[in-house]
Amino acid sequence: MRRVILLSIGMLALALGTLGIFLPLLPTTPFVLLAAWCFARSSPAFHHWLYQRSVFGPLLRHWEQHRALPPGAKRRAVAMILLSFGVSLWWVDTGWIRLLLLILLAGLLLMMWRLPVRAAPPDPR
Repeated sequence: MRRVILLSIGMLALALGTLGIFLPLLPTTPFVLLAAWCFARSSPAFHHWLYQRSVFGPLLRHWEQHRALPPGAKRRAVAMILLSFGVSLWWVDTGWIRLLLLILLAGLLLMMWRLPVRAAPPDPR
């Protein structure tokens, strides 16, 4: 039963993470990390599948090995956060929603600022 629950949560998290690529206020990274965690504890096949995807695999493998983002990932993430929030703030006319968006933006930028960045060591080959 635990396996089925973790697998279901992993699938839902992966779906939400994938939607987060396209929707401005839905985060991608936390959902993909949750999916990886759930799959690691419920289905080695899905865990392997997720780590082999070209979209999420390299970042997941780098995070697992170094507990840090690869160089450039933080800069791209911050740029996308600023772009998506900028568009959202431009579309919204209600003052309290703008304030809420600015608070969310500040929280996300603080979270991103705290994430470490580390380059992978050069391949010895």
